[in-house]
Amino acid sequence: MRMLVTKVSKATLTVEDKLISSIKEGYVVYFGVKDTDTEALVDKCLTKLSNLRIYHDENDKLNLKLDKDKQEILVVSQFTLYGDVTNNNRPSFTKAAKPELAEVLYESFVEKLRKLGYKVQTGVFGAHMVIDATYIGPFNLMYEIGD
Repeated sequence: MRMLVTKVSKATLTVEDKLISSIKEGYVVYFGVKDTDTEALVDKCLTKLSNLRIYHDENDKLNLKLDKDKQEILVVSQFTLYGDVTNNNRPSFTKAAKPELAEVLYESFVEKLRKLGYKVQTGVFGAHMVIDATYIGPFNLMYEIGD
């Protein structure tokens, strides 16, 4: 499982020119599922994301977690995080999970974030989405767990 976590001051997501989601300050999380991933890995990603300390404290140290009351999360399913161009220039996505598995684990991740009290918006699984985000920093972290 892979998560690309980006800090944003705002983000919107549209599908076919229709606004689907909009957040203010927080994270855009691109969430990729590998063909061998399991529910146990969802829980590990959840723990990592909820404990990330990537906001500055009063001493300008990266020491603060996402504030559930002030910040939001936009989670976007992203099979292209498993694109492999090692042996050619056209990406291969053979390691990405099939939609049936990926959607179940993606939805589980989103629901568990909500149960923890986060304000979570999503994209549309499998759709061609347009994301307009204003990045802070820019600050991007890649987290990978599993084999």
